[in-house]
Formats: sequence, C-alpha cells, structure tokens
Amino acid sequence: MGQGTKWMHYLKQLSSANVPAALIEKGQNRVIDASLTLIRERAKLKGELLRSLGGVKASTSLLGVPLGHNSSFLQGPAFAPPRIREAIWCGSTNSTTEEGKELNDPRVLTDVGDVPIQEIRDCGIDDDRLMNIISDSVKLVMEEDPLRPLVLGGDHSISFPVVRAVSEKLGGPVDILHLDAHPDIYDAFEGNKYSHASSFARIMEGGYARRLLQVGIRSINREGREQGKRFGVEQYEMRTFSRDRHILENLKLGEGVKGVYVSVDVDCLDPAFAPGVSHIEPGGLSFRDVLNILHNLQADIVAADVVEFNPQRDTVDGMTAMVAAKLVRELTAKISR
Repeated sequence: MGQGTKWMHYLKQLSSANVPAALIEKGQNRVIDASLTLIRERAKLKGELLRSLGGVKASTSLLGVPLGHNSSFLQGPAFAPPRIREAIWCGSTNSTTEEGKELNDPRVLTDVGDVPIQEIRDCGIDDDRLMNIISDSVKLVMEEDPLRPLVLGGDHSISFPVVRAVSEKLGGPVDILHLDAHPDIYDAFEGNKYSHASSFARIMEGGYARRLLQVGIRSINREGREQGKRFGVEQYEMRTFSRDRHILENLKLGEGVKGVYVSVDVDCLDPAFAPGVSHIEPGGLSFRDVLNILHNLQADIVAADVVEFNPQRDTVDGMTAMVAAKLVRELTAKISR
C-alpha cells in the first residue's frame, strides 16, 4: 500500500474520530496552493526571460509529473523525471540535437520543475483532485508565452490531465500522435478510470482530441480494438509496420485544430533499445524508426509527454534513461522555434 493510500485510510479514521473535515481540507488546500505557486513563479520567471530576449515563437519547458500509482503492474515510473534530466545533461554527449538545436540556449529549453505528486498524495488528496492539480500546473506553464510544456512522466495516466489542460487552454481539440506498445484505451482498467491503461479513453470521451493516431501497437485485445472503433482511432499495429512505414514517416497533422500533441510511451520501442520499462513487449519500433516519424512530422506541436520509463528496470549503465533523454531532446527540437 502506497503512502498516499495509507493517508486516505488514516484520514477516514480521523473523520470518524470527529476531526473536522474543514480542518483537513483547509490544510490540503494550503499544500495545493504552495505546489501551484512554485510552478507558477518558475514558469513566470522563464517566460519573462524569453520575452526579454525576444525572437522566440515557441520554447520547450520541462514539467515533471512523477506519478506511478496508476500503473497496473509496477510503479517505478514515479522515479523517472530526475533520471531523465540527469541523462539529458550527461557529460557523455553534447547538448546539440540531431537537427542542430542547442539545448543550452534557454530560448530552446527551460525547466519549471516537478508537480510534487507524492507530497500532495501524502496529504490524502484523491485522484480526482490530483488530476485537476496536474491540469492546472500545465495551464500555468502555457500562460507564460512562449513556453510549451514537455511533460516528463510518470506513468501514462498523466496524459489525460495534460491533454485536457492543453485543449482547454487553447480552446479546442488537438490532434494526437501516440507512440506505444499498447492503446491505453480501456474504459476503466481493473476498475480504475484513471489507470494508465485508460488515459486515452478519458481523452476521447472529453472531446479533447479530433484525431488520435496510435503507432507501435503490438499488445491489443478485443476491447482495445472495439474502443478504437468507438472513438475513431487510427491504430497502426507493428505487424503491418513495414507496409505502413511510408505513411507514418510522412505525417501531416493539426490542420483545422489547435495544434498537435505528441505522447511517447518508451515501451513503443523494442526492449532491445529500451529495456527499462514496466511492460516489456518484444517486436517494437527501433529508435531510428521513432526518430524518423518525429523528424518528418509536419505539425505545430503545442505540447508533448515522454512516459513509462521505469528506472527500477533499467540497465546498470542507465541505457533507457539515455533513450528517454534523447526522445526529450529531439521533441524539444520539434517544439522550439
């Protein structure tokens, strides 16, 4: 049982012991306000810096969401954001992306820190409120033009509140490119509507996406296909990748909507390239396959996430951390301009 869950039980005991609910809620609200204030002020500082420098239309800003409790198997993705950051700035490589963007330039990449998920859950805050806090955090970043959030997960449940925030902030749906071994579109996996296996059901139900393209799929059952048909999802399975490659390496998305959201689950990659994931599914994309799709994508990317890296299953030398970091680096190059 996680610490946040223990607190839920403890709070129920307090309530039954006649501790006023208003007292608990007031304390919880103080923690929420403090959490959002730190992100707001960091984003404001970075936004002011970029506006003073000038000449920036869009700039990537990292936002960590270290959430793992909605995973159905392992919760290690909660520990991923600091490991990804460490790998981004690892001295074994330089700070230039393949397309020539310099990550040391704040006009290209900034960082507003993490949503303190564990500290918030430790106060007994449930998932309904937690998802709202994540959405509010994303909106705070987007309020500071020209910042665009690139969210470091965390498990894939975070994509729902992030996409919701992006769509609500922009005032309409987006197109989504979703790279994953799994469609994550169960109605409520194991009874959890916020499961990492249900995030795209919530997104599509909410009308936050017009088109959803899922690429790299190789673990899908009847419900996944039925849900895909229900929501009009374009599912590209690995068994037909050689046939679909030309389409996927020449995608043009976002026309007529508010922009494009890219969600990369690290397990879209074959485990030979990324062993540090909770759900190992052989037969996936190569790293170059993913880069070809991203590099050739014609789109105005308004936000993105990289999720489901599990440091607890990584190799000793942190190979998957470096893979996740390069995904972040190359997405940054696509977002910032």
